Amino acid sequence: MITEHSPKSATKQTPAQAASKAIDTLTCYFEGQYIPLRDARVNIMTHAFMYGTAVFEGIRAYWNADEGRLYGLKVREHAERIRANAGMLLMRDLPSVDELAEIIAETVRRNHFREDVYIRPSFYKSTTAIGVRLHNLEHQLYVFTTPFGNYIDTESGVRLMTSTWRRNMDDALPARGKIVGGYVNMAFQKSEAELNGFDEALVLTADGHASEASAANLFMVRDGVIITPPVTDDILEGITRKAMIELAAAEGFPVEVRSIDRSEIYVADEVFLCGTGVQISPAIELDHRPIGGGQVGPITRAIKDRYFDAVHGRVPEYMHWLTPIADND
Repeated sequence: MITEHSPKSATKQTPAQAASKAIDTLTCYFEGQYIPLRDARVNIMTHAFMYGTAVFEGIRAYWNADEGRLYGLKVREHAERIRANAGMLLMRDLPSVDELAEIIAETVRRNHFREDVYIRPSFYKSTTAIGVRLHNLEHQLYVFTTPFGNYIDTESGVRLMTSTWRRNMDDALPARGKIVGGYVNMAFQKSEAELNGFDEALVLTADGHASEASAANLFMVRDGVIITPPVTDDILEGITRKAMIELAAAEGFPVEVRSIDRSEIYVADEVFLCGTGVQISPAIELDHRPIGGGQVGPITRAIKDRYFDAVHGRVPEYMHWLTPIADND
């Protein structure tokens, strides 16, 4: 018997597979060379892979269509911070701030983006060795960049829950540094919130003060005053946080840095989160309790609108935040 078979249909790529393939073709900086991202590989015995012994930065660059260029946000400040954080992990002989800033900009230039992007430089312990330590290990640098939109809802507002997982204390694992292994703490918080139907977590210090979100700094508005926790409440010394304090003061909003109690957020007029990933994201609820009537408040909206104008290079007063990144073509 002869059985007829229809021609085998071509295998179709899923959107995720197509996106992954596109990312693989991007150019990254890896161990001293600019190479395709698909070729940037490390041994599974690499110390950073086994123990999280690495530091990183998240940087955004915003596309200005009118000018046809990208603006890197606070590039030098990120370069300064990653060098300081690498020092915490006993890394020495690092590139200068100028050298790092140029590597970051060149990595972006080589990809010819015409959209907003995310940039991630990282110094990591590259020695292949078993053993928990920081000393007598080599390190390397990588930088990759990829198109990146909103990490979280920046328009209608996010719903928070108070996490049962506390922020790691500075004398256990420095929260002020972007240490790769420390982000497991934040992964517990973020997943707990999302699996319970919320968007983001409010994280408390060991003594019960509001610290920050899972990966974002916290701001609260009461009676027209913008309030944010101090660095001594185990927060990341956020570069976007510092920009917020500068912007708020310049726009005539008083700013106070002090500890915040959890219940104070319940009665706050407004709350917003800030960071490279979340950008400026209003929070409209905590633990099923509406904040400010469950609406984005006027101060938050004013700060947010001004910030997005600034990062796109539309406000002369904030051009010192930006590094123009012109295309190589």
